[in-house]
Amino acid sequence: MRILVNNKIKRLFSCVLIFFILFTATSVICVSLRVHYAAYCVLLSSLAMGIAVFASMYLYFRDQNKIMEDAVSQIKDYISGDRNARIECDDEGELYRLFHEVNSLVSILNAQAENEGRSKKFMKDTISNISHQLKTPLAALNIYNGIMQEEAKDTPTIHEFTELSEQELDRIETLVQNLLKIAKLDAGTIVIEKNVENIAEMMAYIERHFAYRAEQEKKTLSFSGDDAITLSCDQNWMLEAISNIVKNAFDHTKEGAEIHIEWRKFASVVQIVVRDNGCGIHPEDLPHIFKRFYRSRFSKDKQGIGLGLPLAKAIIEAHNGTIEVDSELGVGTTFTMNFLIPTKL
Repeated sequence: MRILVNNKIKRLFSCVLIFFILFTATSVICVSLRVHYAAYCVLLSSLAMGIAVFASMYLYFRDQNKIMEDAVSQIKDYISGDRNARIECDDEGELYRLFHEVNSLVSILNAQAENEGRSKKFMKDTISNISHQLKTPLAALNIYNGIMQEEAKDTPTIHEFTELSEQELDRIETLVQNLLKIAKLDAGTIVIEKNVENIAEMMAYIERHFAYRAEQEKKTLSFSGDDAITLSCDQNWMLEAISNIVKNAFDHTKEGAEIHIEWRKFASVVQIVVRDNGCGIHPEDLPHIFKRFYRSRFSKDKQGIGLGLPLAKAIIEAHNGTIEVDSELGVGTTFTMNFLIPTKL
């Protein structure tokens, strides 16, 4: 029997067997010798055997309980971040075989974590190198383009083309920056540092950021929400996400349009809604708008690069949030972001 492989179980069975043999022998002797009060002797023998068996079982299960508590403690230490935590499995038996398998699984997980760590470091270094290699020539090109514009003031054609080239350089720079941000989020090289932030204060930044564009394009940017509502988030990244959604609204609305941002708090969710009364999104495009580099064949925006909304979605999901879109052609589009409120246990 495999259960008897464990030495402690062997000892327990041996003790129980010895107690039973002693009880049987004592009972037989008392009866065969016709000892007075033989019944009492048998009763006392059975009582003694019962106490001995109970004591043996108690000591065995107390030892087993300690072993299990130690194992649970090691598992909790591992979950808490101690990668060197291991369960002692230097004995024989099914329980120790299970412990050995758990230790093997821990070793495999550690090896995978190390490989993932090396991959992330490689990705981080690669992204850093690419960023440096791209930013330097872009900055130089912007400087050269500025010089050309100054020199070409008296030559309308050259001046026009230098302005166009500056716009394209800005687009390339935006593309590079968004690609780097998405790559960093994918690689897990960015740590989302959450703090309790006031949403109204974040919206004040959004208002300042888009005030000039709203004025130039004759569009209305309005806000509504309780000034006391807060959100646990990384402020810089959250502002990046919301700004990309608001920018998308500006890109797809006409002169005189209204863009409204609203925030609300429910029992377990904080909700931020960005709504516009623009041209709406074609039903064919709705399932694809969060795909990277997706360009609608119905869109009139020729300057977009298809990374703003995917980046916003990646940031929101990194905050354990969700984003949904509802749109109707000729009526407008609504983006709804939901964030769970952390509960205290």
